[in-house]
Amino acid sequence: MRTKCTFSVSDPVKFKKNLLIWSKNFKEAIFLDSNSHINSHSDSYSSFDALLAVDSHSSLASSLNSFEKLEHFYSNTNDWLFGYLSYDLKNELEDLQSNNYDGLHFPELYFFQPKKIIQVKANQVHFLYLDKFESQIFTDYNTVLNFETDKNESKKSDVKIKLRIHKDAYYDKANLFLKHIYRGDIYEANFCQEFYAEKTKIEPVSTYFNLNKISETPFATFLKFNNKYLLSATPERYLKKVGDKIISQPIKGTAARSTDKKEDKLLKKSLAEDVKERAENIMITDLVRNDLSRIAEKGSVKVEELCKVYTFEQVHQMISTISARVDRNMNPIEIIKATFPMGSMTGAPKIAALKIIEKLEETKRGLYSGTVGYFTPNGDFDFNVVIRSILYNEIKKYVSYSVGSAITAKSEPEKEYQECLLKAKAMRKVLESN
Repeated sequence: MRTKCTFSVSDPVKFKKNLLIWSKNFKEAIFLDSNSHINSHSDSYSSFDALLAVDSHSSLASSLNSFEKLEHFYSNTNDWLFGYLSYDLKNELEDLQSNNYDGLHFPELYFFQPKKIIQVKANQVHFLYLDKFESQIFTDYNTVLNFETDKNESKKSDVKIKLRIHKDAYYDKANLFLKHIYRGDIYEANFCQEFYAEKTKIEPVSTYFNLNKISETPFATFLKFNNKYLLSATPERYLKKVGDKIISQPIKGTAARSTDKKEDKLLKKSLAEDVKERAENIMITDLVRNDLSRIAEKGSVKVEELCKVYTFEQVHQMISTISARVDRNMNPIEIIKATFPMGSMTGAPKIAALKIIEKLEETKRGLYSGTVGYFTPNGDFDFNVVIRSILYNEIKKYVSYSVGSAITAKSEPEKEYQECLLKAKAMRKVLESN
């Protein structure tokens, strides 16, 4: 059971910042931020402005039979669980494998039951602590509230970014994807490449702050466990469940921003009308509809928004929203299994695309293209898509970020490559100026 205490704060933005700095005191932490105070992308399904979970009471790390273990952990805990599922859990769901290079060495799945959960919504802060730790609520509240300065200063790191796939090799591989498409093996595939740095040390919290400041996305995430970190400015929701309703919001279609207001408006309009980008989005929307129909009540799958363009700090994005109804008592992990990995990071048909992706990409995706989020005690959940993210193994001194784009019959390798560089811009800027 958990004890709940609510406080009012005059400056919730500062309180959120202090929360994340305070989380450095714990071995496990997940911080989720909607950036609602500045975000033009209003999330009608948002449950909070920010949420922090820290200090594991119990946990699960797995790379074998992970879904079975997660179901057992969730049913036995009967409490909030926070964590992630890596892209390569696809191998447990289908006859697939991942043998590409992995410099990060994260487990395929990690979840923990936090001792302490803190939610921020408007100027209200809700502390949800396991009962045996309720005596710490007021002390923790005052500690977070009364930070006077940012104690998170760090020395500049010398980060030298390398490309796993160089430009000519990227073109060759993109053309191989196109051959598969022209032959009819697939209609679309998400082709990703890794940028990385070895023998590198970064300060995770300040790096996250800098990345979030540039991007200000609605599903920003800071994750820490066992000297492994995710610093994410993802704009995309994978799947949310509220009662008997599930919602997925895939992104396909990207355009650069301009500082000139008229030009920026034209760029947004051009994206909305782009035949190729709309075709990409519609294909993935159909894939998601098909995934949801596997576990949804008959006739309940609906496309609430199709190819709507939203504006973020760095880019314009085309987003569709698909919803469905499920049996309220359905095991939430079964819902995840039926739809994982998310269509926006795979392709269509999904299994064929997954096999071709594994053959042509150079690195194991791991947590990139996976998802971070939480389960509630009553069976609800909310999970993002891990893109626009920096991954860091502090022990290995290995930093990585990956980006991708959708290859379709209308793709041109040069334009796809430039789209990848645009998506990589924020991560590279943050790391090279950290």
